[in-house]
Amino acid sequence: MPIVRSHSRMDAIQAPIIQVIGRIIRQVPGTISLGQGVVHYGPPAAALDAARAALGDPVTHEYQNGEGIEPLIAALGAKLQAENSLDVARGSRVMVTAGANMAFMHAVFAVTEPGDEIILPVPFYFNHEMAVEMAACKVVRVPTDEHYQLRLDLLRAAITPRTRAVVTVSPNNPSGAVFSEASLREVNALCADRGIYHIADEVYEYFTYGSAKHFSPGSIPGAEAHTISMYSFSKAYGFAGWRAGYMAFPEHLASAMIKSQDTILVCPPVISQIAALAALEVGRAYCEPYVRELAAVRTVVVDALSGLAPLAEVPAADGAFYVLLKVNTRLDPLALAERLICDHKVAVIPGPAFGMTNGCYFRVAYGALQRETVAEGVGRLVRGLRVILGERHHDSSRTS
Repeated sequence: MPIVRSHSRMDAIQAPIIQVIGRIIRQVPGTISLGQGVVHYGPPAAALDAARAALGDPVTHEYQNGEGIEPLIAALGAKLQAENSLDVARGSRVMVTAGANMAFMHAVFAVTEPGDEIILPVPFYFNHEMAVEMAACKVVRVPTDEHYQLRLDLLRAAITPRTRAVVTVSPNNPSGAVFSEASLREVNALCADRGIYHIADEVYEYFTYGSAKHFSPGSIPGAEAHTISMYSFSKAYGFAGWRAGYMAFPEHLASAMIKSQDTILVCPPVISQIAALAALEVGRAYCEPYVRELAAVRTVVVDALSGLAPLAEVPAADGAFYVLLKVNTRLDPLALAERLICDHKVAVIPGPAFGMTNGCYFRVAYGALQRETVAEGVGRLVRGLRVILGERHHDSSRTS
């Protein structure tokens, strides 16, 4: 007898937009994707050597400490102190996770009950919204300003008795904005005052350009009691497929975090942790030449897209490797994205996935490809938008 499918909580969750766009790309060979947020380089050689050497050790293939192997936990504590001014000895715990996405899922489970609210400044990282809704909680969307910077007045007004956390992502995915130290301090103080958590996603901490500087809210004296800080090896060390991330969180959440980790993962992949430890020993210097290279690519991207004015607008993007392009059209973003792939062989990610529903926006990612390929892809994007929007303007003129 066939199984009758019933409804589930997943029916209301948005489909992962990267997968949706990926299916369309596969139907159009030769498409240049400016969609996925990954870097074009891989891990340092020392990480690969360490992983190979560990394969012959039987312990590598066994379950280990659910929070992470001790040498890596110790090294992460030292890194957080040296680079983020975050002293885990003040009352924080460090846990290794299978990427920062898992860290966020643990955090949501640890601080909420069904029906609680999590505040996400818009634009937000789409997997954050998905995680909150999977936990049977409610996302409260709070607009940012025209430069995608935080608005404290709106964040303050959005807090209710059911609010459990405010999430900040800086440098930001998808906008590339870098939040100021002053605004992050204000958010952290607001959370402390209202008795809620500040969940700080700092995955792109190394990717800042010009005078922009990254600031870690967890470094603020007293922040350890209410701040959850999340990091990843995926970007800086080219570790996307290894699924290695980590988080620092208040000691009083340890029991809840361990329950979530043990249920979902048991323990972080041991081979990935060994490789991550070796990468951490190489240090930030590994990615700095790539960041300088991305700074040059960013200039190419911003200059090319700025040439679309007045058809489109490109707010400042001083971090990560994204630009959030606003296209001045009433066309549906997903439909326009499909046309760009099918007719012009270039892919970008529609803005509604990031909460940008009032207008036509696209995230343009420039980290995954070599400079020449990015330039060609952005060229296709500019030409495609000019053609499509020109056709629409022509059609409107004929019917007016």
